[in-house]
Amino acid sequence: MPTLAETLRTHLTAAMRAKDDAVTRTLRMTLTALTNESVSGKVARELTDDEVLAVVTKEAKKRREAAEAFTGAGRGELADRELEEAAVLDRYLPTQLTDAELTDLVAAAIASTGVSGPRAIGVVMKELSGKTAGRADGGRVSAEVRRQLG
Repeated sequence: MPTLAETLRTHLTAAMRAKDDAVTRTLRMTLTALTNESVSGKVARELTDDEVLAVVTKEAKKRREAAEAFTGAGRGELADRELEEAAVLDRYLPTQLTDAELTDLVAAAIASTGVSGPRAIGVVMKELSGKTAGRADGGRVSAEVRRQLG
C-alpha cells in the first residue's frame, strides 16, 4: 500500500498530465513543505504517514486562514483561490469529527480523567490529542473542552 507522500507524488504527476493547474499548484507547495519538514533538524529523514498528515493538515489550515484574511481585505478572487487549494488538500485528510462526535469524545475524556473545573483543560486536552489528531482543529477541541469544563 503506498504511503501518503507517494500518493501525493502520483496525484501530482496525474494533475500535471491533465493540466489541472489548481491541483498541480497545491500539491507542489505541499510536497515542498514535506521536503522542508524532512530535512529540518540535523539529519534528513523519511517522514511517517502521521507526520505527512500533520504537514497536510497544517497546509490546509494555512489556506483557510489566508482565505479569511483575503475575504476581510476585500480580495475575493484570492480568497477563492485559497479555498480551492484547501479543498484539494481536504481530499487527503481524514473526515472531520462532527460536533456531536466531538462533544461525546470530550465528555468521555473528562469522565475518564475524573477532573473538573477550568484548570483541568490541559489534562483533558492531553487525553484527547491522539484521538482528535487530524480529525478536528485544536481550537475547536479546546473550545468544546472549555465549554464542558466551564
